[in-house]
Parts: sequence; structure tokens; C-alpha cells
Amino acid sequence: MTKIGKRLKSAREGVDREKAYVIDEAIKVVKERAKAKFDETVEVAMNLGVDPKHADQMVRGAVVLPHGTGKSQRVIVVAKGDKANEARDAGADAVGAEDLVEKIQKESWTDFDTMVATPDMMGLVGRLGRVLGPKGLMPNPKVGTVTTDVTKAVRELKAGRVEFRVEKAGVVHARIGKASFGSDKLRENARVMIDTLLKLKPPSAKGTYMRSVTLSTTMGPGLKVDTTPLVADFEAS
Repeated sequence: MTKIGKRLKSAREGVDREKAYVIDEAIKVVKERAKAKFDETVEVAMNLGVDPKHADQMVRGAVVLPHGTGKSQRVIVVAKGDKANEARDAGADAVGAEDLVEKIQKESWTDFDTMVATPDMMGLVGRLGRVLGPKGLMPNPKVGTVTTDVTKAVRELKAGRVEFRVEKAGVVHARIGKASFGSDKLRENARVMIDTLLKLKPPSAKGTYMRSVTLSTTMGPGLKVDTTPLVADFEAS
């Protein structure tokens, strides 16, 4: 039997693991239980009624959270000429073409969170599939990281745009802020994230789509969130 540390045991005290909390109460509890010596990340896990093995049920995309994630995003851009200059002006952490691709290939360098590329560079970027693919770092037009508007992409990513993709088990994980955020900010970020997933419901998905939502911090317990009012509010909007 796995031994539970004192800190985790303390964090779990008073938490009903079976109860479905309304979103405001869930946020209040996870903030109270964030006892680590660092500013814990608040995450949401959404279990969807989809089968990702079917292409028409693959849910993925990106969303700009109104209050960001609290994490500084390291964004690199593969582009040339004017587009490379635009990326630098927008605040990209690294910009290049063949030189940047070579660095990633030879050094397996992946010290960044997101890569943006212009469409004309994708032939070059394609060489990086083995390095970037398993880490989910390959640029993709579906989430706006293959684009001619590099300024918009870099600025949104820096401001707190979150990319997401449903996993094999039908779950989407996403950061929605830090434990130090105010409750209102966390609630607004959570609602935008959940509403975005609801908008992306595949037509072929049958039965209950938003099966469950769990809220947690980096070191804290997960709390079930009552999805009924969330879905009702979305459908009424």
C-alpha cells in the first residue's frame, strides 16, 4: 500500500473525494489546500465522451485564457525575412530557420513550450517529427501555430494561450492558472476552457459528452466538479 506523505494527507483533510462540488466551492477548496512552498499550478481535467481512435472524434485546439496561466511561455519561431523580424518584435524567445532546425536536430534541443512556423517553413520543420512529435511540440495549423500571422500567434501564446488535445483515454488536461490567482480569475479561466471544449463537441460523439471535470493543484487532491450547471449555462448562452 502506498504511503501518503504528511503534506498530502493534510491537503486531503476535509475533502470529500466522492462529492461533486459546484465550481466556486471547488476553486475555494483547491486554493485552501495549496500548501506547497511554491505557487502551485491549478489544472483542470475534462473527461469527454469521445473515442480519439476515430479521426472524427479527435478534439484539439487552443484557447486564450482571459487571465493567462501564470506561466511564462517560451515561444520559438521558424521563419525567414520579414516574418522573422515580426516574430522578434512580438517577443519570440528564439527565431531562425535552418540554423534553428539544425540545433534541434543535432542537440535534441527542446527548451521551449511552443514552436510557431510559417507555412513555407513546414517542409524544413517536417524533419523534426521524431524529436518534436512525441513531445507534442510540432506546429499545427489546427491550433494556430502554422500561420503567416506570427505576431498574433506569439503575442497570444505569451499572453496565456493554452493548446490542448484529447488523450487516448478521452481526457483533456489544461492549466488554468496559479493558486495565487483570485477565485474570480480562476473561475473565468475555467469557464472559458470548459465552454471551449463544449463548443468542440464532435457531431459523431454519442451519449454524455462532458462526462466529468476534476480540479486540482500541482500537489493537492483532485476535486470533482458538478458539470450540470456548467453545461446548462453553456446551452443557455
